[in-house]
Amino acid sequence: MINILIVDDQKHIRDGLQAMLRQFPLELDAVYCAANGVEALNILRRHSIQLVITDIMMPDMDGLELMAHTKEERIKVEYLIISGYSDFAYAQKAIGLGAKGYLLKPVKREDLQTAVEHVWQEIKTRQALSRNMKHVSRRAKEADRKELCMYMQGAANDEAWIIQTQQQNPDLWRHYRLCLLREDMWINQPGASSAHSMESIAYRVYGRRGCMCLQHGPHLILAVAADVDTGALPAALKAEQIDATTVMTSPQKGLKGLPASYTQVLELYRHSYLFPDKRCILPSHADRLEQQWELPYEEIYALFQLIGTKNSGKIAQGISSMFHKDVLQRYHIRYTQQLCRAMVEMFEEYERVIRPYMGEEALDIDCLRNLFDYPGIRDYIQSLQQQLLRLNQFYYEFKCSYRNSQDLNEAIRFIHESYHKPLDLAMVSNHVSLNYAYFSNLFKKNIGKGFAEYLRDVRLDKARRLLAETEHKIVEVAAMVGYESYKSFTRAFRDVMNMQPTEYRVLMRRKYEREDKYQDTAL
Repeated sequence: MINILIVDDQKHIRDGLQAMLRQFPLELDAVYCAANGVEALNILRRHSIQLVITDIMMPDMDGLELMAHTKEERIKVEYLIISGYSDFAYAQKAIGLGAKGYLLKPVKREDLQTAVEHVWQEIKTRQALSRNMKHVSRRAKEADRKELCMYMQGAANDEAWIIQTQQQNPDLWRHYRLCLLREDMWINQPGASSAHSMESIAYRVYGRRGCMCLQHGPHLILAVAADVDTGALPAALKAEQIDATTVMTSPQKGLKGLPASYTQVLELYRHSYLFPDKRCILPSHADRLEQQWELPYEEIYALFQLIGTKNSGKIAQGISSMFHKDVLQRYHIRYTQQLCRAMVEMFEEYERVIRPYMGEEALDIDCLRNLFDYPGIRDYIQSLQQQLLRLNQFYYEFKCSYRNSQDLNEAIRFIHESYHKPLDLAMVSNHVSLNYAYFSNLFKKNIGKGFAEYLRDVRLDKARRLLAETEHKIVEVAAMVGYESYKSFTRAFRDVMNMQPTEYRVLMRRKYEREDKYQDTAL
């Protein structure tokens, strides 16, 4: 699309030219009009104009003066000159100022169309070339940045490349720091990353020549001018309401020191986990940390001794104590990493024991292996606590299940030994030293029937054998299987078997007689 400005002190000429332009097969966006050079200059300053069609002779500011002013102000625009004068001097001066054509009044429609189309084609060609050059330039800069990033990360490069690259931005590489920006995020936090916003703010703080982006992911890493106050960027980020931790290395001179600075900035980044409340991490924060330590193995063992108990509060308290910031902030970050590794090893030992009993349930131990997979140390500690409490619950249920199975086996053995005696739920629960109500629920949950029903079935099973295999009277059988009265025995027997004990005895004897007769015939 093209924007055109018509400048002439005569309105009918402006209107005529505008009408002709509207008839041309051009991609016209807008046509502006001005009565003299002063008005035209104001329009050119406010709008993006590609072509000016102007008269030469006008009051206040003529066409040639307008051309001179736009050239001084570096306003990029093309000119077509129209004039009632055929004086070569005017044309020569206009061409010297960059005019693309000189048309005499009255302007012929065909001449105007040819001149405008010629200028528009030239503008489009130049724009396309400019876009291509910008694209090539961007690709070249991106290739240079990638090569610089690889060198920063340890890839070898020759001396000539280092000198050439350093000369492309000598002011920066003369005295710089590496800066790593980590946006403070939470697990499953919605929203897009602010990496590009942070990069833009950094360029605003340091200027284009004092800042260079070397890496976008997984963290934004910049080379920045070392003479700018280290608090300037964190303050600018805070002003833009971006929650981010800024990590800065010590000042470095020369591109040869870039790989060492990269190692330092990553080390400082890891230390930022020790100081979640600090917005800017500098080498001084890590320099004062102790390099010698002993891991609290006794505390770790004591903590895991609580696994399988009802002491979930003590477990959470133990984690908070071991991972307290006052402890972690005394030592190099390797202390925290080793502490995490020791916790994972204990997890694995306990998990191996209980794994066969967990069914489809599982612990996510892998999520605890790398502290730096988390947005911050608080998130890691929270995940550690969750997994430890899950392990505690699994172990507690496992121990209860094991203990309950032993108690139930003893209760069942006691019932089968004592069914012929007066027996009730209280006697059996006391025998296995369990609470009456707890034992009642446990028994029904695991056996599938209540205690009274189970005892009845045991007694009636014994009674059926006695009725079928002995000559004891019914009243004697009732007493032998633990019933205090003949009446209660026969009622229970009838409810289960749908017949009286005497009927059952007759039925079983007939069955035995048939079986004996069948065996005699077979012989």
